[in-house]
Amino acid sequence: MNDTLKQRMARGTTYGMNIYGTASMPIEVAGNWGLDFVFIDAEHTSLGIDRDMEKLILAAHYAKIHSLVRVRGTLDWDIRKALEMGASGVIIPQVHNAEQMRSIIRSSKFPPMGRRGGDSSVRSAQYAGPNFDWSTYIQTENERTVIVPMAESYEFFNNIDAILDVEGIDAVHFGPADYSLSRQLPVDYRLGNPEVRERLELLIEKCHARGIQVMVPCFPADSETAIRLIEMGSDMLLMGSDLSWLNQAGQRISTVRQEIGQ
Repeated sequence: MNDTLKQRMARGTTYGMNIYGTASMPIEVAGNWGLDFVFIDAEHTSLGIDRDMEKLILAAHYAKIHSLVRVRGTLDWDIRKALEMGASGVIIPQVHNAEQMRSIIRSSKFPPMGRRGGDSSVRSAQYAGPNFDWSTYIQTENERTVIVPMAESYEFFNNIDAILDVEGIDAVHFGPADYSLSRQLPVDYRLGNPEVRERLELLIEKCHARGIQVMVPCFPADSETAIRLIEMGSDMLLMGSDLSWLNQAGQRISTVRQEIGQ
């Protein structure tokens, strides 16, 4: 690709979609339509950091779209492997405190920023091909990798300043569903609950004060919702998923059958 995800982020609003399946086709289609990134989910799906994940990351490379992998948690192995496979960055769920955040940075960044383990026999190092240089590789990886913790619990907001003060965060993904579950509130991706909306507004304010972007699900994935989220200050919009688009197609087919009486 001609640019890094960070460079795209610096130019303005970026758009992505969630990937829950193991097929590469949705990622290639997303690239064909000019999306900026895909959010590959290894937390809630059958995907592991394995051959299926590698296939999806390679599909993103082929389609010239950036890949962010949501790993299973603050696991050093998951974070390192996703980045070594060539993902543009990682999304880390259930971040509750600053110590977790520091652990994420230690796992994802090389010294002096962190303590990521290194090996030149990986895709991110171009398998130590022509002109490989360790110092250049370390600097390039530290600069290109996008680190996105998730704000999806009341604990995150209890510790928000300490978490956001950890150096190395590029964006924070707001999870309205899990935040609502942590507070025993009704789940509403439309941000209809005043408390959930206020938490997003607080996150945007505190992130932007530190030069950090905010990622949010755009639901429903239409222009009206996107404009509203952008006017609030959201920077990275998730415009549905492979699963949601399939469900919409299924719903249309069901509607047609009902209209023709079958």
